[in-house]
Amino acid sequence: MAILRGVRIFLDSLYRAGSILAALSLIAILFLIVVQMLARWTGEVFPGAPEYAGYAMAAASFLAFADALNKGSHIRVSVLLNALPPRGKWLLDVWCFAIGSAIAWYVVWYARKFVYWSWKFSDVSQGQDRTALWMPQSLLLLGAVIFAIALTDNLISLLFRGTSRITRDPTGHSAAE
Repeated sequence: MAILRGVRIFLDSLYRAGSILAALSLIAILFLIVVQMLARWTGEVFPGAPEYAGYAMAAASFLAFADALNKGSHIRVSVLLNALPPRGKWLLDVWCFAIGSAIAWYVVWYARKFVYWSWKFSDVSQGQDRTALWMPQSLLLLGAVIFAIALTDNLISLLFRGTSRITRDPTGHSAAE
């Protein structure tokens, strides 16, 4: 059981690290916007700022997916789940996590190829920044891997424990519930 506890600590730390990197990406977006505003006010040009903000937004989105999933922040159709008997709810959850995991690993497979070919051909962005595209794509790939692991982790938990690892905040609900 010590091994399983260690794996759980590692996975929870991985999800938390993804959300911290996502928060840092959002701070980078704020910084880029402020610097671009200052540059405009002083008559200077900050080439590539919109591109860098876009890279940071993609990184923030993908890096936050896993932690958001485990905290119940993703939109789920609770009306259908709550209307089903426990066995039906479990089967629907298993089906959804299995499909979600398969799609997430498919995204990881192609994102990995995308990063590899961008690196191999020294592909750069078409904007003024001329950034090597494999760098921002790597953050997206990292987030996709963490999310695929989280979906698979929830599927395994559902199969062996009977419940997913999604926790709900008792004080608040998402807009979809």
